[in-house]
Amino acid sequence: MREAFVWSCNTVFAKLGVTTGVAGMRATAASFGFNDAGVRIPFRVAPSTFDTSVDRAQLALSSIGQYNTRATPLQMAMVAAAVAGGGQVRAPYLVERTTRAGGGTVSTAGSRPVRRAMLPTTASRLRELMRGVVEDGTGRNAAIPGAIVGGKTGTAQHGLGNSGTPYAWFISWAQGGRDLEARVAVAVVVEDAAANRREISGGGTAAPIARAVMEAVLKS
Repeated sequence: MREAFVWSCNTVFAKLGVTTGVAGMRATAASFGFNDAGVRIPFRVAPSTFDTSVDRAQLALSSIGQYNTRATPLQMAMVAAAVAGGGQVRAPYLVERTTRAGGGTVSTAGSRPVRRAMLPTTASRLRELMRGVVEDGTGRNAAIPGAIVGGKTGTAQHGLGNSGTPYAWFISWAQGGRDLEARVAVAVVVEDAAANRREISGGGTAAPIARAVMEAVLKS
């Protein structure tokens, strides 16, 4: 399992998705926020979807993010944050606080737990796997000296017959050397990379962007 995760082996996870079954995959996806049209930040955002009317072959594709699976960067940032936060999915928000002209605070948003997507032990195991991606696998471009970083790479097919430029994905979290827990979770998707399509990848194209964002937060 670790090797498949660290090196992003699709066939292993396609098989696991089929073994889990439609009901199990649907329930797990829903626990992270897929198929939820009510997510707000505070205005409505495009929902992420996991198709539940699928046969075994379609389920295999859906389980690795293909077929009719749709995910927004916000959704995947929430997934990364849930892993980093012990399995709790938290409500996203766009504006941290509202202030008066003189600087006085009118209101603050703050993040609140919405639901538990997985047990803390499962989240801990996923953090270990994501650390392996950055330390030993496809996400080494996201490594930050002195920090603990976990991530997952992805490359999504795009266009009819995969004719479009692939999307490069990277989700991650980072914990500073003196921090007791992760301080930042990030999702990066690059839709129109300028590189040759054979060179486009989550680790090569999106991970360096995620690293820059995480470094900025850890230094703040």
